[in-house]
Amino acid sequence: MTLPLEPHAPAGFAAALGDLTVELGRPFRPGLELRTVPAPTRMAPHAVAVAADVEVDGEPVASGRFVVLHDPAGQDGWQGSTRVVAFVSSEVETEMATDPALGRVGWSWLTEALEQHGAAHLAAGGTVTRTVSTRFGQIAEPEDASEVEVRASWTAVEDEDGRPDLVAHLHAWCDLLCATAGLPPAGITALRPR
Repeated sequence: MTLPLEPHAPAGFAAALGDLTVELGRPFRPGLELRTVPAPTRMAPHAVAVAADVEVDGEPVASGRFVVLHDPAGQDGWQGSTRVVAFVSSEVETEMATDPALGRVGWSWLTEALEQHGAAHLAAGGTVTRTVSTRFGQIAEPEDASEVEVRASWTAVEDEDGRPDLVAHLHAWCDLLCATAGLPPAGITALRPR
């Protein structure tokens, strides 16, 4: 899997994308499938995007996008030149979706994953949305559907060569995606299925 790179990317950012390309060529945890997708073209001079799906027992349960934007001049509010924009969406049990604590818990999944992977960042912000939908008519099965969505962005801190550790940020996002899907942390086996 190769990430496209626009011409004239700064050396530090190009090197970070090279690291990310190598990492995307390695296997991730079972049930997590990653692929490159077209990135937004108007938000920054350089951008790449990765999409992912999580399956449990062959059934899709979560999906997401990981977008890296780079503007050598920076942008208002970024406090740097490399911004990560992340989105995850997952089916959850109705009881979980109606729990008012889910918003705080969902945000902690992100912040803890960033910390655990040493993904140095600043200016983080986002939302956690929980929904319960009741279906009718031809789409009545299942009657209720519940989801949690996490939308977030943060600035990846760069080293002295202008190189952010995008691999650490990718792994943090993957952990967030798997947490929203109800999967145990990597290396841990669940005692009972989701």
